[in-house]
Amino acid sequence: MTDKNQGFRVAALQTVSTTNVNDNLNQAEQLVTEAVAEGAQLLVLPEYFCLMGKNEHDKVDIGEPLGNGPIQQFLSDQARQHGVWVVGGTVPLVTGETSRIYNTTLVFDPQGQRVARYDKIHLFGFRKGNEAYDESVSILPGENKPQSFEAPCGKVGLSICYDLRFPELYRSLGKVSLIVVPAAFTYTTGSAHWEMLLRARAVENQCYVLGAAQGGKHENGRRTWGHSMLVDPWGEVLVCLPEGPGVVSGLIDQTRLSDVRTALPALDHRVL
Repeated sequence: MTDKNQGFRVAALQTVSTTNVNDNLNQAEQLVTEAVAEGAQLLVLPEYFCLMGKNEHDKVDIGEPLGNGPIQQFLSDQARQHGVWVVGGTVPLVTGETSRIYNTTLVFDPQGQRVARYDKIHLFGFRKGNEAYDESVSILPGENKPQSFEAPCGKVGLSICYDLRFPELYRSLGKVSLIVVPAAFTYTTGSAHWEMLLRARAVENQCYVLGAAQGGKHENGRRTWGHSMLVDPWGEVLVCLPEGPGVVSGLIDQTRLSDVRTALPALDHRVL
């Protein structure tokens, strides 16, 4: 139960995922236990927490049908065993195509029941020098509308990594208390834009933003930026973990939300 005087504690789990699913689930389980010990009631895992493959198609090989598979079972079990909300980073879900999966955030309530699904809409593409990425090779963009769910801290909006660059997605969520962003930002793009974009989305939407990131040098040679953080509705970074596996946690304070929106009622001043 949430103590209104203390706020609702949320946590971002930062991983450095490998090419082995079981090792990654073990790493995630340890971090879940750590976050729960800190009193977190809602936990967010990063994008690709279950696998950072050697190539783009490795994630296709572990694709699961919705509602069935070891990755989804792990998330449900962790939520139920600890009695917490779990935002499951991203899970590869099968599509009608054999060569592409959905990159999907699934949310589980404290009873272990799935309460929300969001398939990543915006697919990352980047090319600069020898560094190149094209998620559309192995991922099918989601067709579902912007998704949210109700938690004790209020309405929570869902997004994934590259979505962070598209503010219209967040506007379409309406008033939310918290936006979550499971991510695997590259070192190049993350060092330039990650914090800036998280803080911008918090200020624009006058809400808390929790980014859960991959953070370090991976077995496949990729380097991710990390810097998992919680940003408050005024754009202040409350807590941040630069690199390596770990947990960052903080409080969603309804009084802070109300004070910011009352002092500067920008959401009510919108014209377009």
